[in-house]
Amino acid sequence: MNIRIASRNSALALWQTYHIRDLLISKGHSVEIITMKTKGDVILDTPLAKIGGKGLFTKELENSMLEGSADIAVHSLKDVPTTFPDGLKLACVCSREDVRDAMLSMKYRSLEELPKNAKVGTTSLRRKMQILASRSDLEIISLRGNVNSRIAKLKNGEFDAIILAMAGINRLKLSNEVKFTSPINTIPAMGQGALGIEAVNKKEILEAIEFLNDERSVVETTIERDFVHTLNGGCQAPIGINAKLKGDKIEVEAILGLIDGSEILRDSKTYPKLAYTIAGKNFADEFIARGAKELLKRAEEMVELSYIF
Repeated sequence: MNIRIASRNSALALWQTYHIRDLLISKGHSVEIITMKTKGDVILDTPLAKIGGKGLFTKELENSMLEGSADIAVHSLKDVPTTFPDGLKLACVCSREDVRDAMLSMKYRSLEELPKNAKVGTTSLRRKMQILASRSDLEIISLRGNVNSRIAKLKNGEFDAIILAMAGINRLKLSNEVKFTSPINTIPAMGQGALGIEAVNKKEILEAIEFLNDERSVVETTIERDFVHTLNGGCQAPIGINAKLKGDKIEVEAILGLIDGSEILRDSKTYPKLAYTIAGKNFADEFIARGAKELLKRAEEMVELSYIF
């Protein structure tokens, strides 16, 4: 079967697409890759949350599938909204890379070593919230662009450190580009480290790619995505959620709060593996009972005010 893959044309997106292409070819399929830019790739002078947190890196790829010019799209699962247009679905979740965030720097080994008022670059409100909760003296600056341009800004001295996902660092071997790479103690985004395959809802396509599914990743990310969906948080909300499957148990931890780190809700819980389809919603409901939706609303208002002043 010939399978057409829609892909962003950034270095990381193409690495991911080529990885899936090679797996499909190994099963006897032929593959055509169709590259394009998404809204999130084009608008680089504005923080992600300001231009809309949902579907910034997926909408154009989805349109290509809905219009019939592509069959599947390869995404970083953390960028994928929890709802899909009619005719499309999250068909596969592939085996997961390192889920952690990491600090890259040319001068400093860790967040703890950063001097007061150090400039730290990240696009993520989730990362900003958690870093400021432990280091309120740091200056967190929005950092947009592909990974190569972000590394260049770090090397040019515009930032003392930048924060990226370890998965992308490992896939593109970015540790070779900087002096120091150190994982940090943050709770990651839903689906971080996993590739999600979105596909047209056609039996022949779904059957051809079914082998890409990884059971562990499906279990873990189902909980994470259900948690965020129940909170109506979106991809850019200040929410961290991580589920770890260990034997017949799943350990889950989550965090959410104000983007300046001044007020946070955090909890952890263990569920039986068999409960993975309801665990995310149940965990979110516990957060909601503690005022999570009100706190996220205040976080959203704080973001909006930061754009005004």
